[in-house]
Amino acid sequence: MAADPSGAPARTTRPSHPAALSLLAAQTLLIAGLAITAGLDRDGLGTAGWAAGLAAAGLTSLSLARARTYWGGDRLGPADWVTLTRAALSIGVAALVVDSFARPVPVALLVSLASVALVLDSVDGQIARRTGTTSMLGGRLDGEVDAFLIAVLSVYVARFVGTWVLAIGAARYVFLAAGYVFPWLREPLPPRNWRKVVCAIQGIVLTAAAAQVLPAPLAEAALAVALVLLAESFGRDTWWLLELRRRDARRSRAGMDPAPAGGPPASPGRGRIRAVVAILLTVASFAIVWAALVAPDEPGTFGSTAFVRVPIEGLVLIVLAVFLPVTGRRILAVLAGLVLALVVVLKVVDYEIFTLFDRSFEPLGDIGQIGNALETLRLEAGTSQARLIEIGAAGGVVAAVVLLPLAMLRLTRVAADNRRFALRAVAGLGAVWVVCAVLGAQLVSHTPLASAISAGVLVDEAKTVQAEVDDIGVFAAQIKHDPYRDVPTGSLLRALRGKDVLLVFAESFGRVAIEESSFAPAVDEALAEGDRRLASAGFHSRSGFLISATFGGGSWLAHSTLNAGLWVHNLRRYAQLLPERRFTLASAFNRAGWRTIDDIPSNDKPWPEGKAFYHWDRIYDRYQVGYRGPSFSYSSMPDQYIYSALRRLELGKTHRRPLFAEVDTVSSHQPWNRLPEEIPWDKVGDGSIYAHLPNHFEGGSFLSYWEDAPRVQADYGRSIVYTINTLTKFIARYGKKNLVVIELGDHQPRNPVTGEQAGHQVPISIISHDPKVLKRIESWGWNPGLKPRKDAPVWPMSSFRDKFFEAFDSGPAAR
Repeated sequence: MAADPSGAPARTTRPSHPAALSLLAAQTLLIAGLAITAGLDRDGLGTAGWAAGLAAAGLTSLSLARARTYWGGDRLGPADWVTLTRAALSIGVAALVVDSFARPVPVALLVSLASVALVLDSVDGQIARRTGTTSMLGGRLDGEVDAFLIAVLSVYVARFVGTWVLAIGAARYVFLAAGYVFPWLREPLPPRNWRKVVCAIQGIVLTAAAAQVLPAPLAEAALAVALVLLAESFGRDTWWLLELRRRDARRSRAGMDPAPAGGPPASPGRGRIRAVVAILLTVASFAIVWAALVAPDEPGTFGSTAFVRVPIEGLVLIVLAVFLPVTGRRILAVLAGLVLALVVVLKVVDYEIFTLFDRSFEPLGDIGQIGNALETLRLEAGTSQARLIEIGAAGGVVAAVVLLPLAMLRLTRVAADNRRFALRAVAGLGAVWVVCAVLGAQLVSHTPLASAISAGVLVDEAKTVQAEVDDIGVFAAQIKHDPYRDVPTGSLLRALRGKDVLLVFAESFGRVAIEESSFAPAVDEALAEGDRRLASAGFHSRSGFLISATFGGGSWLAHSTLNAGLWVHNLRRYAQLLPERRFTLASAFNRAGWRTIDDIPSNDKPWPEGKAFYHWDRIYDRYQVGYRGPSFSYSSMPDQYIYSALRRLELGKTHRRPLFAEVDTVSSHQPWNRLPEEIPWDKVGDGSIYAHLPNHFEGGSFLSYWEDAPRVQADYGRSIVYTINTLTKFIARYGKKNLVVIELGDHQPRNPVTGEQAGHQVPISIISHDPKVLKRIESWGWNPGLKPRKDAPVWPMSSFRDKFFEAFDSGPAAR
């Protein structure tokens, strides 16, 4: 990375101020543009940012004018202007970094500027070589811009990683300062590609760390490796200059002239260094391929011991490579590398879906939901952090597609060049694999030493696709079999006539909230207090458990499962169901004379399926309930406002039909780092009051938040307490004698709240003022109160529709 210290050429007095002034003007405009762009998210660029940017711009322009006078040259070439563009972008980064000490800055903007500057670093040299405009001035400019950008990024990253990161940014300037004490360090250095590679690594790693898209331990490890490589690069340059000085001293004592500047001195260790580098590259290739082959695809099997396995796929590939001709070997290596890159991507996707939804990746259904997943990520993490995560994911895919074929090419070539050793190693490892496979040897549970997991991933995905295809016909038959579809209108829901019925889905309210968790006591107390509150208003309840069709997310799967009486556990089934004619709870209430509405405050797009499939009379989305307050992470509005608006828009009206409403609350939606506080009901208004109230907010980045499991769990518990309190207080305050509430969780919360193998069970309660309603469900075995007993009945969520129809007298003709 060390830029080439150069000797002083003959000076020229030709001034070059117009170019410097042009650069100063361009840099000033860039800083003004940053101020405007930053102002989109906050109050513009601060005084410190402006001062730092303008100071750096002025210093850069002055240095350019001085350098042109010092180094000479009639005009700047195209490559030099690319380098100066990089300098301007680096100054923009510096302005944002300095501003970050006073207040938060748009991280996405900072990272974007740094990324463009890094990309252009690979452009200016190529332009100079192709146009024949290489110069000593251009080389010096290139090195100084690199050093400045790295120094600025290291200052930013050091704030949340550690001050030791400053060593990366300071290395170049320490080297320059040492040159004033030891003049021999200012001698020109010969070109060296490894120096450029190390420089690029510093910029890439620092930019990735600044984006905070990597887990903290991985980011720190990458920075440590980058620092070691940087120290090696500067150390090698220093050793080279020291050898040059010693050689010149020997030539001087012998009465000879010094060697030409930049000429490589005799270096008997040069061959050894190349050999060491080759060994390191081979070891790195081996480690990358081995890790990719044996890496697990489920959270339950992930750990350091999971990588201590023998991959049969790797042994087969080495044997093939040894006996194939050169061309065939290279084709095999590239194809195998690309397939392995696909396997790595599938493993990562499987791992994430297991973590989030407690199931494996289902290609036919999941691929079509990438857009929804990205939109949810932006709502939860914020646009800036979501964009960085997206960039990191895309970069990871590109890295896998590039690095794995290169690693396979190197490994297969080394194996072919050392055939005897390679075959012996394969034979030994093959014998170990067979023995371990026969004995079922494992270091940890479900992690056999004899690994074929990468081949298994491909086989499993193929089987999953086939199962999804076969399920299309099975599910179509289930949709058509609907015994309640033709029930006469007069026989529908006769036991609920005249009642207002609310079907309330409490977001992420799972069984873990009320049992065997650190936050369960607080939730249980809220439920007990809710029972007392409801009883004082004449309401009572019975509760049990349902098995949700989803886990950790995908609430619409739970909604459709309960409404349609079908097991809709994946997105492919959901897409297949919506165009069909199925008798839902909403359809039944609609046909029986109720006004039916869907209150979905998280939805901000048209949803024609709502009326076509569910037959809602009215759908209230985010923009149709009059909310004028702030959002709370994913939650578009507090639950308390949702209930207040429901009363204002529907329940509080006189001379109306009975109401059936599905209400999808969102205050307990992940992430739970920003929660509203309860306020008096008469103060809710249009929600603008929430902009002036304190709220529980856990700061930090989206990724760092999820790494703190105790904090996430505590915040989840608080969100459920809030959800329970707002519902029970609303019923106690505004509930009329004809009100019936069906309240249930849509799914369990995601990890790290639930841990592994938490199951899919969610609590469900029916609340009513009329004791006849609860008497209708006595045969269900549900216990009194809002909290189900541990031994309460557990049903699949898909069975609720039919049991509900039967309990509330939908007529024997339905069967």
